[in-house]
Amino acid sequence: MKTIGLIGGMSWESTALYYTAINREIAKRKGGLHSAPILMHSVDFAPIAALQATHDWEKLGDEMASSAQRLERAGAEAIFLATNTMHNVADRIEAAVKLPLVHIATPTAEALLADGIERVALLGTAFTMEMPFYIDRLKNSGLDVLVPEVDRTNLSGIIYNELCKGIVTDQSRAIYIHAIQHLMARGAQAVILGCTEITMLIGDDDSPLPTYDTTALHAKAAADFILS
Repeated sequence: MKTIGLIGGMSWESTALYYTAINREIAKRKGGLHSAPILMHSVDFAPIAALQATHDWEKLGDEMASSAQRLERAGAEAIFLATNTMHNVADRIEAAVKLPLVHIATPTAEALLADGIERVALLGTAFTMEMPFYIDRLKNSGLDVLVPEVDRTNLSGIIYNELCKGIVTDQSRAIYIHAIQHLMARGAQAVILGCTEITMLIGDDDSPLPTYDTTALHAKAAADFILS
């Protein structure tokens, strides 16, 4: 099996989900006592979030590139960045190491297209919903992407103020369901849970649209690489 390098901690709540999902996938496919060879660098999210708030993507790129280099030196054979938002600096990571970076939007787009989805809703942090780095990649894959016209601040705030701290409430779930209903009315056929914490709040049992969980899809791609 190959060894992956996982940049985590953004937040540690979703990184724990990644670790569990990757290992469960390896155990399911390999059987017995098999588990995933993973090297992880888990960062302190507080200074990362502060840099995001000031849009200091240059410094954030330095931080993520440094993490990737540490994992490369430790023996990783590919890099997985366990967060959607920080893929805004994916190019900095790719320039800093010789290893492949498996972008989180790639397995997400592949899953949607395989299911015949053409128009998809995207939920995530305000950065992911408003900046081009994620939407453009999905569009370049052939998808029509819709984002909420209102309530982006509320949706993003729930991620940072609640989900990243492990807080899950029915009130916040209702806010997300309401947003999905509006996107469905605009023609969305499915919804991307485009922040690795949203899976803690919303799933197919809650959503009026089929959900595509980027955490689970990225974790499956990690297992694919490990066993490739």
